[in-house]
Amino acid sequence: MLWFRNLIFYRFEPPAGLTQEHLEQALASHPFKPCGSQELSSSGWNQPVQEAEDMLVFSSNGFLLINLAQEERILPASVIREQLDERVALIEAEQSRKVYRKEKLQLKDEVVLDLLPRSFTRRKRTEAILMPQQGWIVVNASSHKRAEELLNQLRQALGSLTVRLPLTQISADKVMTAWLQGEAMPQGWALEDECELRDPTTEGSKISAKGQDLLCDEISAHITAGMLVKRLALEWQQQIRFVLHEDLSLHRLKLSDEYREQLDAEAPEDVLAACDAELARLGLEYARLLPELLQTLGGEAEH
Repeated sequence: MLWFRNLIFYRFEPPAGLTQEHLEQALASHPFKPCGSQELSSSGWNQPVQEAEDMLVFSSNGFLLINLAQEERILPASVIREQLDERVALIEAEQSRKVYRKEKLQLKDEVVLDLLPRSFTRRKRTEAILMPQQGWIVVNASSHKRAEELLNQLRQALGSLTVRLPLTQISADKVMTAWLQGEAMPQGWALEDECELRDPTTEGSKISAKGQDLLCDEISAHITAGMLVKRLALEWQQQIRFVLHEDLSLHRLKLSDEYREQLDAEAPEDVLAACDAELARLGLEYARLLPELLQTLGGEAEH
């Protein structure tokens, strides 16, 4: 099932004439290629849906799914250090002299070059959905660094890309804290059983709670003492569960059991037809979820 486990979303101003064909051509100029023998890493675009070979953009209902593939060579620092120490020891023994820092740096570069062709590689994929009609780009990433890597590559492919993180009228930590103080939640939203509280005046001071009633006296006492809720597990429309962070990123998204069973029962048997339906459903869910989420935080603020 097509699903984003984590979600970072951006406001997006689509360039004029952006279509599936235009995007496909742009990404095709930066295709993914595995690391060369002397490359530490490589990245580029490849097919987001494995069954749809040679399609760099998978489209459904106006939603455009893309995938950035990245490969990096694994060279543990301990292995490099061990090889370097052996070379230094050999030179000092054979030439009866001390190897100093500048020469060690040169030897280290040689060690890396020798090890690269024999090293293992690791691949990762980062998917994103472009939603031109709604003005969003959503990235399947748990860190802003990884999401920005995809956006930078997309900007290179398109020539320009105007995106920004949304701002809200009320900060997420204040709204989440108010909910745990008993303030009524908007219709369709419900608390789960996990949160993290931090003291804004004391660095490193935090309390995590999991598997308990978040409206209990203990958590209430911490909030009264000045702690703020920085992460909070929520359920939306009895369909999707996730952990909302103060920076508006969504983590560990899961479908409710009932909703998953419903989707499984409705899924087409044909693989590509199922992918098409899943992308359409995912895009429509985000098109509903994101505005509602921002509305719970007082609505979007102007930049």
